[in-house]
Amino acid sequence: MTTPFPFTAVVGQDDLRLALLLNAVSPAVGGVLVRGEKGTAKSTAVRALSALLPEVAVVPGCRFSCDPASPDPACPDGPHESGGGAARPARMVELPVGASEDRLVGALDIERALSEGVKAFEPGLLADAHRGILYVDEVNLLHDHLVDLLLDAAAMGASYVEREGVSVRHAARFLLVGTMNPEEGELRPQLLDRFGLTVEVAASREPDQRVEVVRRRLAYDDDPTGFAARWADEEAAVRARIVAARELLPKVRLGDGALRQIAATCAAFEVDGMRADIVMARTATALAAWAGRTDVLAEDVRQAALLALPHRRRRNPFDAPGLDEDKLDETLEEFGGDDDPDTDPDGPDGPDGGGGQPPAEGPESPDGGGDVEASAEAGEAGEAGQPAGAGSGERSPVGAGEPFRTKVLSVPGIGEGAAGRRSRARTEHGRTTGARRPSGVLTKLHLAATVQAAAPHQRARGRSGPGLVVRRDDLRQATREGRESNLVLFVVDASGSMAARQRMSAVKGAVVSLLLDAYQRRDKVGLVTFRGSAADVALPPTSSVDAAAARLESLPTGGRTPLAAGLLKAHDVLRVERLRDPARRALVVVVTDGRATEGGAARSASGRGGGRAAGGTEPVALASRAARLFAAEGVASVVVDCESGPVRLGLAGRLAGELGGSAVTLDELRADSIAGLVKDVQRRAA
Repeated sequence: MTTPFPFTAVVGQDDLRLALLLNAVSPAVGGVLVRGEKGTAKSTAVRALSALLPEVAVVPGCRFSCDPASPDPACPDGPHESGGGAARPARMVELPVGASEDRLVGALDIERALSEGVKAFEPGLLADAHRGILYVDEVNLLHDHLVDLLLDAAAMGASYVEREGVSVRHAARFLLVGTMNPEEGELRPQLLDRFGLTVEVAASREPDQRVEVVRRRLAYDDDPTGFAARWADEEAAVRARIVAARELLPKVRLGDGALRQIAATCAAFEVDGMRADIVMARTATALAAWAGRTDVLAEDVRQAALLALPHRRRRNPFDAPGLDEDKLDETLEEFGGDDDPDTDPDGPDGPDGGGGQPPAEGPESPDGGGDVEASAEAGEAGEAGQPAGAGSGERSPVGAGEPFRTKVLSVPGIGEGAAGRRSRARTEHGRTTGARRPSGVLTKLHLAATVQAAAPHQRARGRSGPGLVVRRDDLRQATREGRESNLVLFVVDASGSMAARQRMSAVKGAVVSLLLDAYQRRDKVGLVTFRGSAADVALPPTSSVDAAAARLESLPTGGRTPLAAGLLKAHDVLRVERLRDPARRALVVVVTDGRATEGGAARSASGRGGGRAAGGTEPVALASRAARLFAAEGVASVVVDCESGPVRLGLAGRLAGELGGSAVTLDELRADSIAGLVKDVQRRAA
C-alpha cells in the first residue's frame, strides 16, 4: 500500500484542512467541495485525511461494513447478530469521472432475479464507502444523474437500487469530498447547495511558503516511509484530537443566541431554503467540539458562515463566489446572543488557542473612455474609411444588456452524445422507445420484450405450469431516448457595423442569455470573434460558461467585417473538436448583421491576391463559400440577425440559407417575446 502524504505536512491551505477535519468530527456537516486551480494539494489533502480517521469495527464477512454494535436490520448480507466484530482502517473510495451508474450504486443479476427469484446484488462504490470517505475528483465533470444519485445517498444515508420491481437498500453514510477546477465548468446551484461546506484554494504567492512546499514534496518523493515517520507524532496528535472531538460533540450546547445569529446571517445573505441554517448549526457545533468547548461562540458562527455560505449565494453561473465579511460582522454584531458564556475569545479555548487548524509546521518547518455614443450608421462609416487591419476605429468594450430566457435552439436528428438537456439523443436515461439484444452488460431491462422473447420456448424448456423460464438469450435491453449536451460555438461579429453601443449591448445581452441557456443544458461552449481583417478564437471549447461570459464582456469592437474569416475559423475549431469528441454534435450560433466588407484571412486561404472587388462582392462571395462548408457537412446552425433600422437588407437571412440553418432576430430570440409570437402567427397565416 502506498504511504500517503502526511496531513499535517501540508503547507498552508488552513481552510481546506479545517473543513476536512470538521467533517471528520461530524459527518452530518455534509461533506466538502474544494474549488481551485490545479496543483493546489486538493487531492493530496483528501487522501491524507483517510489515514487520520479512527479504525472502524465491522461485522466479519459483511460487504456493507455494518457496525457490529448496531447492525443494519435491512442489510442485504444480514441479518447480523450484535456484538463481536473486527477492526479495520477507514476506507477512502474514489469515484472516477467515467463511472457508470451500476459501478456507483451496485448492480442486480437480472437473469437470476427473473429465473430464480434471488436478489443477487453486487455492491457498488457507495457500499464500499460506507463509514469512510467517498472522494470525487473533478466532480463538475461527472454526469448530472450520477451526481444526483451520489448526493441523494449522502443526504439519506442509504442507497436504493430499483430494477423492474426488484429492490435493494443498504446503508451508505460517508464523508463526501468533491474537488473541481472552476475553469472546467461549474456545478448547478442546486447541486452546490447539497455540499455542506466549500473551500476556495489557490497556490501561495509567498516565495518562502512555495519553497517549503517544494522541499517537503521532494523529500516525500525520495523516501515516502521515512518522510511519514518524521510526521508520525503530529499525525497521532491530530488523530487523538478527532476522537476526543467526536466524544465531546454530543455535549456541545447550541444556544438561542447562536441560533439567532445563524438565522440572521442566512437571511441577510438571502440564501435560499433552510439547508444553509442547518449546515451552519452543525458546523458551528463541530467547531466548538474541535476547540474542546461545550458552548458555541460567535467566532464559531462566523467561521461556519465563511465555510457554509459562499457557494449557496451563487444563483447563476455568472455570480462571483465569496462572502462580504464586513456585512457578516455587522450582522453577527447586530444579532449577538445574550446566552454565550463569559469566555475570552482570545484565551486558550478561543480561535487562536486551538480552535482552528492543526499545526502545519513540524520537524522540517521554518520559522517560518469610450462613453461616446455612436450610431450604427456612424460605425459603418468609420468601417468603410479605415485601412484593413489597421485597428483604427476600435471602441472600448460595451457592457452586456440584461439576460433573458431564450428560445430553445437544438440540433436536428437523434444523437448519441453526452447526457444533457438540449437535443434528442439515445441515452441510458429517458423514455423507453424500444428494445434490442444487449451488446454488452445488461443495464436497463425491457421486461415486456424479454417475456415476449422467452414465451415461445417454454414447452421446449420443460415448463408446463405457471412461471417462466428465462435464459440469457431472451434478455432485451431497453432503448431509451433522452437529451444530450452539445457544443455550442458562438461566432460573434465585433466589427464597426455592430459597434453602436446600444446595439452591441443588446447583442452581448443576447449572447449572455444563450450562454446561460447553454449552462443550464450542460453544453460545452466556444467563442470565435471577427473584426478588422481577421478572426480569433476568444475561447476554445470548454465547459466553463463563466470564462465565455468574461471574454465576451471585454470584447472590443470596431473595424471591418471579415465574415468569411470568422466562419473559416469556426470551421477549423469544429474540425479539431470533432477529433477530440466525435460523439458530441455541434450547434453554430452566428451573431451578425450579415454584412461582409473584408476578405482577410479567407482570401489568403482561397489563394486570392489583395484588393477588394468593387462594392464588396468578393468578401460576400468568400463568406458564401465559407458558409457552404457548414451546409455540406450538415452542421446545425442558427444566425442571430442583429440588423436594425428602418431599412434592412436581409443579409443575415441570406447567410442562414447558405449555412443550411435558420435565422432569428434579437426580438424573436426571446422565449416570451410578443413580437416573435406575432411574427410567427403572421408567417403561418401567410
